[in-house]
Amino acid sequence: MKILVIQQKMIGDVLTSTIICEALTKEYPNATIDYLVNSNTKPVTLENPFFNTIIEFKNEYRDSKKAFYSFLKEIKKAKYDLVIDAYGKLESNLISFFSKAPKKISFYKWYTKFIYSEVVHRKSDPITNASIAIENRLRLVYPEDRLTSNIIRPKIFLTKKEQETSKAYLTTNGISSETPLIMISVVGSEIRKTLPFEYMSKVIDEIVTTTSANILFNYIPSQEKDAKTIYDLTTKSTQQHIHFNVFGKSLREFIAILSHCDVLIGNEGGAVNMAKALDKPTFTIFSPWIIKKDWNMFEDGITHDSVHLYDTKPELYGDKTPKEMKDHALELYKNLSSELIIPKLKTFLKNLNL
Repeated sequence: MKILVIQQKMIGDVLTSTIICEALTKEYPNATIDYLVNSNTKPVTLENPFFNTIIEFKNEYRDSKKAFYSFLKEIKKAKYDLVIDAYGKLESNLISFFSKAPKKISFYKWYTKFIYSEVVHRKSDPITNASIAIENRLRLVYPEDRLTSNIIRPKIFLTKKEQETSKAYLTTNGISSETPLIMISVVGSEIRKTLPFEYMSKVIDEIVTTTSANILFNYIPSQEKDAKTIYDLTTKSTQQHIHFNVFGKSLREFIAILSHCDVLIGNEGGAVNMAKALDKPTFTIFSPWIIKKDWNMFEDGITHDSVHLYDTKPELYGDKTPKEMKDHALELYKNLSSELIIPKLKTFLKNLNL
């Protein structure tokens, strides 16, 4: 049996959707499974044993109709028996259609359901603490009556060399395993997913005051200016604990460094998902427009906890959902002050004995 799983979204989505491949491996142990992802998200899938091949969806397929058509012909030539489309957008619709697989499964949309032999209706409320993100993906594999007994956690796999190299890098930069090491997801993927800088700086000050930990910042090169602004807003004593220039120069290097951290704290996004996939505790600060129950994976209030404006000030939303308030994210963020975050954060750190 030959199976294709498609997920062309962002890093967090691609990582989370690896559970589909793991579930399929358990259901069809003799199957060949290919995982189709965007090239830039490939690092979170490397070394994963639950699929045979990573198929990269390259930028040229979006830039050139001819290149995309050639890619579609290669998909058809592969003769898949089953296609699971977890993405569900035009590109993956076309890939699914051109595959000519006898069985094609995706999420229900009235205007694309004719492409698939089976469609799955997303649920809006979780039935476990795994989150909607996990449960809905597993519905693409399991019937409803088997869902709760087959919950799977996303996993990231590192080589021994990657772990040793990253450990040596930290040691060279004066970071000892004898002192707690905390990764801060200091800047979100966009401004509407980033806690205001002055609030984040106060959160970091509190973390250092409470734990005396070494601090690393998670940011990409294009965000360095914003990360430095937050650094400059922290106190001088806090800055002595921040190793600003210690960071992974690639996504894979970041993951390896994160594997040596005791906890990740900060803005919701791919870094949080990667920390959880490495079995690291997390404290997540949700953007006011993100629906928390969709992405608070395996939250138990101890190992994984979070804050969301809606939890404390639902009156600010009126009769609208957080997602419907997306355009008001920056205005809403003003109400998610550090004073609302710190008490819960201190309890979280105490529970971890940090």
